[in-house]
Amino acid sequence: MDTFFPKGEDLERKWYVVDAQEIVLGRLSARIASVLRGKHKPIYTPHTDTGDFVVVVNAEKIKLTGNKLSDKIYVRYSGYPGGLRSVNARTMLAKKPEEVIRLAVRGMLPKNTLGRKMLKKLKVYSGSEHPHQAQKPESLDL
Repeated sequence: MDTFFPKGEDLERKWYVVDAQEIVLGRLSARIASVLRGKHKPIYTPHTDTGDFVVVVNAEKIKLTGNKLSDKIYVRYSGYPGGLRSVNARTMLAKKPEEVIRLAVRGMLPKNTLGRKMLKKLKVYSGSEHPHQAQKPESLDL
């Protein structure tokens, strides 16, 4: 008997909505990364994108434990001399709360083409409204 590998037409992608209000960033990101990869499905295959779409609302109300608001630093580099930019989590959460969740989930996905494809299925919004009502997203319990 041959091993079953899911094809593109075999997949049925669901949409899930997550309310990030008062949820710890790391716990939320780990659960979202698992759903994006498809590890919650019995047809999970590591080399295939079997995951579902995830919509995160209330990103500005995420919770960071300990001293992470002041100590956690997000660093990026432009490639030019003197182009190192860094910002702490408090400032990042105030200016771009969607990016805090996106970067946390990105670090938990594979670092290759497949991981980038999975990250496109993550939709993050700072408010409580999202434009994906037509997909009839289900609530994802954490």
